[in-house]
Amino acid sequence: MKMENLIRIENGEKVKHTFSDAEYANRQGKLRELLARENIDAALFTSYHNINYYSDFLYCSFGRKYGLVVTPSKVVSISANIDGGQPWRRTVGDYNVVYTDWQRDNFFRAVQGEIDNKGRVGIEFDHVPVEVLAKLKAALPSVEFVDIGAQTMRMRMIKSDEEIALIKHGANVCDIGGAALAAAVHEGVPEHEVALASTQAMVREIARRFPDSELMDTWTWFQSGINTDGAHNPVTTRKVQKGDILSLNCFSMIAGYYTALERTMFFDHCPEEHLRLWKVNVEVHEAGLKLIKPGVRCGDIALELNKIYAEYGLLQYRTFGYGHSFGVLSHYYGREAGLELREDIDTILEPNMVVSMEPMIMLPEGQPGAGGYREHDILVVGEKGATNITAFPYGPEHNIIKA
Repeated sequence: MKMENLIRIENGEKVKHTFSDAEYANRQGKLRELLARENIDAALFTSYHNINYYSDFLYCSFGRKYGLVVTPSKVVSISANIDGGQPWRRTVGDYNVVYTDWQRDNFFRAVQGEIDNKGRVGIEFDHVPVEVLAKLKAALPSVEFVDIGAQTMRMRMIKSDEEIALIKHGANVCDIGGAALAAAVHEGVPEHEVALASTQAMVREIARRFPDSELMDTWTWFQSGINTDGAHNPVTTRKVQKGDILSLNCFSMIAGYYTALERTMFFDHCPEEHLRLWKVNVEVHEAGLKLIKPGVRCGDIALELNKIYAEYGLLQYRTFGYGHSFGVLSHYYGREAGLELREDIDTILEPNMVVSMEPMIMLPEGQPGAGGYREHDILVVGEKGATNITAFPYGPEHNIIKA
């Protein structure tokens, strides 16, 4: 019996997509304009973010390769047999090609079938390992591969009205997760139990607001004591004690769109030096919120906020930039690196960009006030200023959780 390299699995009916047909048509149309300007014959996306952005299909890699081919005449997703008909149901495009496991490198055979072996093909250099690039060149030896990763990132940085509406929902969901997290904190509770309470509240709220969506990837990091020293430290079984510094980190994921709420908290009481450091970080946070507006260079925001930390002798304890973009991104499939509030970023803020303000300092164990301090709000840049879409309160007046 001959087993096929490539098949179609058009199982069931197409699902209700995250955004309108007009939204996806506009995204694909702008991409085709880019390809025409750069004299590129086709695009092959392999990243989570661009495949999801242009087709509404968010894949689960599990060590397999996925793709989205866009040409002047078609949009085609490429997926693995293990996913059945789900990629076809989700793809906003002409069709879905499924590659099987019966032969090695069937993914590249699927690419051969959808892209002509000539001209210029745009790929994401930051998402194509050396081995994959070698196999693409072997599959399409007459093609010139060019990078479109940075240009498509730039396009994603400007959000549509539909995207902003979804991001606002995400911020609301994070506020709900934050309230559930705070309510779950008590003496002796393990970090993982607090995180579970938050995540469950957010998933249920997403399901209520978006009953036709796929529920995946929403998560919470709740850190206490020494575990607050890193912004992305995993949840542990450490138990909360009186006087602990706490870090609230709620992340709602809706159709691949990341939103976040992050807060410094203390349980029962806040020691004097911790309170001083916390207030300094709040001062930086509030100053940063005022700086976010159209026409401002990202790097200048960082330089201005550095001055406040420096005045207090704390600049050396700053751990990363002051904020970043939001949209189709997450902790495991990347970010829009061109829109970060860091000294080395020259991007000018524009209307419909969405950015966070999230200053953080970390003092190591053994020093007075040891721990990590971070506040985090999300702002939508408008024509004249910016709108803060995070409602959860911050600072010592609100976030010392009483025993």
